Amino acid sequence: MARFTVLIAAVVLAFVVAVPEVTAKKYTVGENKFWNPNINYTIWAQGKHFYLGDWLYFVFDRNQHNILEVNKTDYENCNADHPLVNWTRGAGRDIVTLNVTKHYYLLDGKGGCYGGMKLAVKVEKLPPPPKAAPVKSIGSVSMATGVAQFVIPFALFSVSTVWDAILRMW
Repeated sequence: MARFTVLIAAVVLAFVVAVPEVTAKKYTVGENKFWNPNINYTIWAQGKHFYLGDWLYFVFDRNQHNILEVNKTDYENCNADHPLVNWTRGAGRDIVTLNVTKHYYLLDGKGGCYGGMKLAVKVEKLPPPPKAAPVKSIGSVSMATGVAQFVIPFALFSVSTVWDAILRMW
């Protein structure tokens, strides 16, 4: 049992170290008020930054509302006659994947737009990560070297432990 615990710990550690951070974010449109009339979605979107890969999660009564993507003019006039995309899938729990850098103009095409059910978001590329701080030197050994002296043996130990555990299970 102890070997199995070590195996699981090593696999989890390897997964955490090897998998990069996922930056996509899920936004529930309207938060706990969801996709309903008489909510100002412009105010809801203020201060939020929408990036490539994020997604909008809409919760609504599927018999009364839908989600249509339209052009800017149709958005401004609440015109749902010529949608670019119908994002409604019928369950009232629908997702708009923000997979293109552009302005998305979304509205309810069943009349809710006149009650405020419209949302415009600008999707941008994720900004580059901040530059790494310069490596500080500790005497004649840099901080990176000091970390490497710990991490590399630990990683080798973890891999060998996992391999040993696998071989012993067979």
